Amino acid sequence: AAVELMRKQGLAKADKKAGRTAAEGVVIARQSDDGKIAAMVEVNCETDFVAKGDDFQGFAVAVADLVLGSDFADLDALLAAPLADGKSVDQVRRELVAKIGENIAVRRFARFATAAGRLSTYLHGSRIGVMVELSGGSDDLAKDVAMHVAASKPVCVSAEQVPAELVAKEREIFAAQAAESGKPADIVAKMVEGRIRKFLGEVTLLGQPFVKDPDQTVEKLLKAATASVLGFQRFELGEGIEKKVENFAEEVMAQVRGS
Repeated sequence: AAVELMRKQGLAKADKKAGRTAAEGVVIARQSDDGKIAAMVEVNCETDFVAKGDDFQGFAVAVADLVLGSDFADLDALLAAPLADGKSVDQVRRELVAKIGENIAVRRFARFATAAGRLSTYLHGSRIGVMVELSGGSDDLAKDVAMHVAASKPVCVSAEQVPAELVAKEREIFAAQAAESGKPADIVAKMVEGRIRKFLGEVTLLGQPFVKDPDQTVEKLLKAATASVLGFQRFELGEGIEKKVENFAEEVMAQVRGS
């Protein structure tokens, strides 16, 4: 009964930590032996020190392997799924929070499965992970494209896939800038369209200069190999998470004034 009470108290403390910012952690990518399935997860904690610990690393790998083996509809389904010991992902997560003393979160996951294409994964340390699905080409080309995605951070594969609201926002900004030039409306319109074309080249995979050979675009690289990118996924650790900025100098001064 005492052990059970301690466990309940520990899990209660773990739940209290859920609101704390967890922007450190790892991105892990796994691939099946036949190369036809790939999975990637981001698991977060509060400090880099915990991220390097065996307990945290083991949990993150177990979650990645679970995603590799099963096609989950969403994050809730993943969190409810059992790990090897029969406990759910979320239960093991909460117990780990109670043990380590930091907030831990399984933030997101992605899974690719292909029949005729080829998959490649690339990890830049433990902070950036990429999965790419390629039609045609070679394993080396798929790896090169994955490395390019890691370095150049494209939004999507082609210009047609760029969200309309993003293009509209950029067009509005460019139009305001061009209008300040004082040039005729038809010239301003051409300036805006030119900048939009440049913008689409910068944010799309096909339009970007290939990182290993900036003299050619990724689109030309793929055409030369009679290949095409069917899709990609890029995770960067902590992206989009608002981190609390600590000013230790101000903290110390506040304590000095209050003493």
